[in-house]
Amino acid sequence: MIKKFMYSALAVASISAGLVSCNPTAKDGSATQDSVAKEEVHNPATQTIPEEYKDLIGRWDLTVDKNGKEAPSWIEIKLSGFNTLVGAYVGDSGSQRPVSHVILKDGKFSFAIPPQWEGGEGDFTIEGQLDAGNLKGTVTTNKNEKFTFTGVKAPYLNRTGEVKWGSPIALFNGKDLTGWKASAPENQWKVIDGVLTSEKAGANLISDQKFEDFKLTAEFRYKEGGNSGIYLRGRYEVQIEDSPKDKHPGALYFGGVYGFIAPNEMVTLGPNEWQKYEITLRGRLVTIVANGKTIISNQEIPGITGGALDSKEGEPGPIYLQGDHAPIEFRNITITPIL
Repeated sequence: MIKKFMYSALAVASISAGLVSCNPTAKDGSATQDSVAKEEVHNPATQTIPEEYKDLIGRWDLTVDKNGKEAPSWIEIKLSGFNTLVGAYVGDSGSQRPVSHVILKDGKFSFAIPPQWEGGEGDFTIEGQLDAGNLKGTVTTNKNEKFTFTGVKAPYLNRTGEVKWGSPIALFNGKDLTGWKASAPENQWKVIDGVLTSEKAGANLISDQKFEDFKLTAEFRYKEGGNSGIYLRGRYEVQIEDSPKDKHPGALYFGGVYGFIAPNEMVTLGPNEWQKYEITLRGRLVTIVANGKTIISNQEIPGITGGALDSKEGEPGPIYLQGDHAPIEFRNITITPIL
């Protein structure tokens, strides 16, 4: 009986001590109501956004003037914690990259990012400000080139109601390049035995028709070390790559939405095998079935991927096939519009 009493007393004392030690203390050692309350205020749903941040926070579609030529870009700015701005950036090439700190001072924002596929030493610096609800600013490269940009808030592209399907459209006729155009003079695309083929790196291939929401079916085959992609609306790349089958799936590998969305498993059949994508895009929501398996299900694409034709996300766009990286073959390319 005495042992039981002693054990209970020790247990109560231990719990009480734990409760006190978990709470911040005042100078006299007691926990304070204010300090407890402050620790509990970390719910993003009740986050208070500083007034000077409100109009800047969000996703922005940028157009960069690169010596008279328009280049698409994209940034996202969001609040981390109480008053730290962070974000993400997409240039006209490469993948989405994180921004660890966006500085806002006297109405002007700035951040720096290291180079990606551009190479070289030093950071890129992006500076800008709000101008009548839009953005304007400059990109300074690590080679000290300076380009101006303008930006508009990216549309949400929310869709409602049931899906109504149109009639399937064969984008490739199996005979020639009718309905397609090359992106550059160094075009390598031709039809060989009913297969749309780019035998070596050259131009990309862009459909004449533009589409909004749709289901796209395409079969493709790549060689060892292959690297290509299918751009939806000319803005969002679904990656085709000779990714090792034992790799963890990732947003840069086979079946990923380049830099943004990783597939849930690696289902590539490997080089020199015919493979199949069935891709449904409605608004920003994408579903990808690769080789009969659903690897991405109704996920949001936040913004354009590197290599996009433009950043006009609210508009219809073409299908484009990447041919500027490596040899690639396509067949049976069919699109069914969502009405």
